[in-house]
Amino acid sequence: MLKTLKIGLLFGLILSACAAHAELPYGYKVVLLTENFPPFNMAVDDKNFARDDGIDGISAEVVRAMFKRAKIDYSLTLRFPWDRLYRLTLDKPNYGLFSTTFTPERQPLFKWVGPIAKSGWVLLAAPGNNLSLKSLKEAGQYKVGAYKNDAVSQHLESQGLQPINALRDQQNVQKLLKGQIDLWATTDPVGRYLAKQEGVSGLTTVLRFNEAELYLALNKDTPDEVVQRLQKALDELRSEGFVDDMTDSYL
Repeated sequence: MLKTLKIGLLFGLILSACAAHAELPYGYKVVLLTENFPPFNMAVDDKNFARDDGIDGISAEVVRAMFKRAKIDYSLTLRFPWDRLYRLTLDKPNYGLFSTTFTPERQPLFKWVGPIAKSGWVLLAAPGNNLSLKSLKEAGQYKVGAYKNDAVSQHLESQGLQPINALRDQQNVQKLLKGQIDLWATTDPVGRYLAKQEGVSGLTTVLRFNEAELYLALNKDTPDEVVQRLQKALDELRSEGFVDDMTDSYL
């Protein structure tokens, strides 16, 4: 009788373990999209298209580890521009996008896993520019360049500013040097990294106006089971020190 009870209990545990992953259909896969957003995600060869192992960066490494631990299959593609990737993730089930800045405006549009990393929002001026601002509102009298459909640009628009949006954030470096814009609204440390890639250093931080958290944004039709398993995996990786170690290795 005791042996039968033990067998029954063991069988029940096996069924319970299987049920925890039974909600995902056979062959389920998440289509992950990202862009060149160094040092968080970027193509190894610096081009605007890459797949899987051709992509590295802090967020890319953390996301890979998350999916491996959660035992969820995925494909990973880096493309351009961000605006297209953003709209694809909004429209297509089982699509995911990172590194996506979490904002109250975006919260109802996606399902979220994170934070994967943190960053800051800044207004940068050309080298030698002594411009000083105390608030974002004061920036309204200047020409401000930003990156189309990026969270920074969206925030500026929500505050009544009218940023001059570029399809590639790198374009704002030369715009700043040529005087086509007075200020560059971007993410730190991304802006300085991009400027360095363009051979430009010494940009001045005129204003730091927000601290942001970067997430994996999933299409709203993504099963809750996927979200829960990925978040659990990320929480475990963070508690083990993996996320901090990966961040330190790039910065």
